[in-house]
Amino acid sequence: MSPDSQDRNSPRLLDQVRELIRIRHSIRTEQAYVQWIKRFILFHDKRHPLALGADEVTLVRHASARISL
Repeated sequence: MSPDSQDRNSPRLLDQVRELIRIRHSIRTEQAYVQWIKRFILFHDKRHPLALGADEVTLVRHASARISL
């Protein structure tokens, strides 16, 4: 699914991340990861992670695997 075709009523990316992190981690962990993701998105010219290529998201996958998202 591309970011353009997402339903406007579906939860936004960072809201989804917050929900997943809250299941197993502290509020501080949630805040740290949300800030890291914001910086990652800004670094990639505000492109949605679904619009990025494989090389660009390898680090994201590695980080999310470490916290069991």
